[in-house]
Amino acid sequence: MRTVDPVKHRAQRQRIVNAAAALFAAKGFERTTTADICKAVGMSAGNLFHYFPNKRAIFLAVFDDDREEKTERLARAQAADDPWEGLRETVDLLAEAAMEPLVPHLVMEAMVQAYRDAELDTLLSRDNATEHTAVSTLLTRAAAAGRIDPGLDPEDTATWVLALIASLYTSAATDPSFRPAEQLPTLHLILHRYLQARPA
Repeated sequence: MRTVDPVKHRAQRQRIVNAAAALFAAKGFERTTTADICKAVGMSAGNLFHYFPNKRAIFLAVFDDDREEKTERLARAQAADDPWEGLRETVDLLAEAAMEPLVPHLVMEAMVQAYRDAELDTLLSRDNATEHTAVSTLLTRAAAAGRIDPGLDPEDTATWVLALIASLYTSAATDPSFRPAEQLPTLHLILHRYLQARPA
C-alpha cells in the first residue's frame, strides 16, 4: 500500500481547489468540466479522484476549506473587550474576501447553486447564522456599553449590517468598475452613522 504524505496531500488538494475556484469564477459550476480542472492542475482524472470524488466535492471545498480559521477569528472578535472595536473587526473580516478578484463571482455562483444543492445551502446557511450571531452579540454588547443606539434591535440590525457587507460582493461581481477596497471606508461611515448612539 502506498504511503500518503499528509503535507503533500494537503498541498496538492489546495492546488486543485485554487485552480478549480478560478474556473468556477470564470465559467460557472455547470460549464466547468472535470477535464478543465485536470488541465489547469496538470493531472489525470484518475489522479484527481484520489483527492476528490467528483466536481461537486471540489466546489464544496472552495467554500469549506477556510471555515475553521474564519470561525476562530469571528470568535475572537466577538469576545473583544471593546464591543465596538470587535464589531469593526468583524465587519472587516467579513468584507476582506470581497477584495479578492475571484471571490465575488464565486459567491454569486454559490448562491445560484445553493438553490439546487441542499448540502451547499446548509453549508452557506450555517455560515450566515454564525456571522449573524457574532454581529448581533456585538451589537447587544455595544448598546449595553453605550457605544451604539440602544433603540436598535440587535437581530434586525445585524441583518442589515450583513446585507451592507454582502453588497460589496454583489456589486463587485456585477459592476466591473466597482472596487470594494475603495468602498470599504464608505461602508464604515454608513455603519457608524447608522449605529451611533443618539444624543439624549
